Amino acid sequence: MSVKKTLTALALTLVMPVAALASEGADRLTSLLEPLETLEARFEQLILDGSGERLQQANGQMWLSRPGKFRWEVAAPYQQEVISDGSEVYLYDPDLEQVTVQALDQRVTHTPALLLSGSARELTESYEVTRHQEGGGESFRLVPRSPDTLFEELQMTFRGEQLAALQMIDSTGQETVIEFSDVRTNHAIDDRRFAFQIPDGADVIRDTH
Repeated sequence: MSVKKTLTALALTLVMPVAALASEGADRLTSLLEPLETLEARFEQLILDGSGERLQQANGQMWLSRPGKFRWEVAAPYQQEVISDGSEVYLYDPDLEQVTVQALDQRVTHTPALLLSGSARELTESYEVTRHQEGGGESFRLVPRSPDTLFEELQMTFRGEQLAALQMIDSTGQETVIEFSDVRTNHAIDDRRFAFQIPDGADVIRDTH
């Protein structure tokens, strides 16, 4: 997943008040996300350190169903699953035979893997949103209003009104870039996709904080 402004967009930023830009960006992002009920896609994930050096590359598949249901499966190089059934979030590491369970609360929904499954309006109220048009698509820069997040900046890129990429930067400068392909939206996804059965013998860690 690579997320890399046109002169028109730059000119607009010079003449439009910041509040108007933020409102326009939030309204536009809401209009793109609000109709989204389900989403399925393949993804490529790249993690870079603060100097741009590659730390990790992974790929897999994701599914979401609003409100609050999500499944994120990393297939390679190491298997990992993150599943939300709408009330709890399960992080399963098959190699460690370990499952971490968290309640699906406001803090957890600030993580990149789950924020798309929440309310579009709540998302734009929780982040300062700036919109940029670029080529055949548009991108949105989101800066959290609360410090209780795992990243300092998020960028969403859309092509033809379809989510194409996410880019996150944390407080250390580490960057995660996720590119989506084979995207399908608003089709039926069996609820069993979001149910997680803890494997026999797996260590279970319950994080209640």
